[in-house]
Amino acid sequence: MSSPDFSGLKALFINCSLEHDRTKSHTLRLINRSAGIMREHGVEIDIVHPLEHTIPAGMVKDHNENGIADDWPEIQARIMAADILVIGTPIWLGVKSSVATLVVERMYAYSGDRNDKGQYLYYGKAAGCAITGNEDGAKACAMDLLYAMSHIGYTVPPQADCAWLGEAGPGPSYGDPREDGTPEGYDNDFTNRNATFMAWNLMHMAKLLKDNGGMPSHGNQPAEWEHVTNAKSQNPEYR
Repeated sequence: MSSPDFSGLKALFINCSLEHDRTKSHTLRLINRSAGIMREHGVEIDIVHPLEHTIPAGMVKDHNENGIADDWPEIQARIMAADILVIGTPIWLGVKSSVATLVVERMYAYSGDRNDKGQYLYYGKAAGCAITGNEDGAKACAMDLLYAMSHIGYTVPPQADCAWLGEAGPGPSYGDPREDGTPEGYDNDFTNRNATFMAWNLMHMAKLLKDNGGMPSHGNQPAEWEHVTNAKSQNPEYR
């Protein structure tokens, strides 16, 4: 059976590493696992390393308008050009990185905007996440990120996260050489399986959405919701 062709889809991976040099990022190595699968099946891949950019904090769409240097509008344009978004983050103190929080907040600043169907801006796109670290918290970070993406309009397919956790405490991180010279974590079947599931489920979901013109707009347009509901007239008491 021939593999599906996902040519025409675009995926953006945002690597929220705390490493300023992307070549030292362990999270990027895990991102590259799923990105490699997508690329092999026709998806155009884009990767953003936020620490290579000037991105001020704040629930603001464009700080340049206030005289503050801001690269975010260009990154936002890359987000909007992508059918798939994957946020990658390391774990620090059990939570996602401060850079990941910054990215989510800057995306959320656009929550008042609408797409061409009158829905919230990110409707019709699929999202996932990739987590790395040497401490517990992979599932908590995934819950945090995937909820945020779903809340602002992204569709999150089944198993849209992958993660690798090393031994708790200081030690080799994902891709660091072991004593025998082999890379740490690269042979972990659990991580490789979930990276594979995430890549395929995101491609399937993004293609379904794109082929069908995105999410149907009936009932989810902020300007029209009161015309398609009986929520106000229902008796919410138990019956």
